[in-house]
Amino acid sequence: MAKMEELKHRVASKTIKLVDGSGNPIAGKEIALKQTNHKFLFGCGIFDAIDVANKNVSAERLAFQERKLDQFLDVFNAATLPFYWGTFEPEKGKPKTKELKAAAQWLKDRNITVKGHPLSWHTVTAPWLLEMSNEEILAAQFARIEREVSDFKGLIDIWDVINEVVIMPIFDKYDNGITRISKDLGRVGIIKEMFAKTREFNPGATLLLNDFNTSINYEILIDGCLNAGISIDAIGIQSHQHQGYWGHEKLEEVLDRFSHFGLPIHFTENTLPSGHIMPAEIEDLNDYQIPEWPSTPEFEERQAKEVEEMYSILFKHPLVEAITAWSFSDDGAWLGAPAGFIRKDNSPKPSFKAVKKLIKEDWNTNVTSKTDDNGIVTFEGFLGDYELVCGDKTVSFKLDKDAEEAQLVAI
Repeated sequence: MAKMEELKHRVASKTIKLVDGSGNPIAGKEIALKQTNHKFLFGCGIFDAIDVANKNVSAERLAFQERKLDQFLDVFNAATLPFYWGTFEPEKGKPKTKELKAAAQWLKDRNITVKGHPLSWHTVTAPWLLEMSNEEILAAQFARIEREVSDFKGLIDIWDVINEVVIMPIFDKYDNGITRISKDLGRVGIIKEMFAKTREFNPGATLLLNDFNTSINYEILIDGCLNAGISIDAIGIQSHQHQGYWGHEKLEEVLDRFSHFGLPIHFTENTLPSGHIMPAEIEDLNDYQIPEWPSTPEFEERQAKEVEEMYSILFKHPLVEAITAWSFSDDGAWLGAPAGFIRKDNSPKPSFKAVKKLIKEDWNTNVTSKTDDNGIVTFEGFLGDYELVCGDKTVSFKLDKDAEEAQLVAI
């Protein structure tokens, strides 16, 4: 695990002066400083929030989902919700805006930062696009971005704008509208159009380009985008490790290559199974779907070690701002892979305990101190949101790198 000196970019010092209502310093007073949230985004794909927020499942299933989400809320501060066009708007003109809004609001009310995934993708896209000309498809894609980005502004201000563009124009598994227009516009061209439209309707949003391809092809694409003046806020890197943990060396190598751009990096979709490893000869992960993929005690211990090492490497890197585990639970996990932190029955795996220890203990600040004769206290902590507790009074504040030298707090 990273040592404190390796995490200096994750911490800051703050000097606080406590005063009473008349402005007099409060000297020699015991106070507690409790971190309530991280600046760093520790997330999961948490599509279950749709069922819970809308209560559209049986009472038994709802109770099960609520227990699942209680465990998620105990550790994580970020969530990804699904905006796949084909499932969000399977019938033209009938988007599931109400259901997704309820889920996003439910998460926001619990202090969870929500990201939408994705606004444009050739897979799971709307089948009715195939009835249109390319010009009509592009117009429909623009209208879809305007609608979603406008409707969810304030609830969702982070978007995977466009997904997996490296393969998009040459994708040949089946015909789809988005591949058609990507052939017309080119890779950089379609990214430019989608980013511009998203930025138009939420100028302050954090916009990501996201891909599973970590080869030089993705680097070339990013370089082309930046040269074309496209404002990418963060580079999204998928890390579905169904065929085995990348390991320290590959992680460092990928980080080194994508750090050259100087942009924030989000590990957007991380998968580390606690079962057997998918055979190496499988080229497309989607082609490996089996009736049962069990999680076993031996592989759960391996998963916990891999999670601890990977999260520690990423948290140590100064450009990484977010890590999202793709499946919080094995229940309903992508491709049936046992990649969750909890099992199908909601019981926690060793990996849940490992990631909770990192986020809530090793990388969390919770200290007590005493004000000096001038009512001043100085502390160092991990960046994020805090509560200062003095007697029966509580004051909230943020700790950031550019934090002011002193803060007056009336108690």
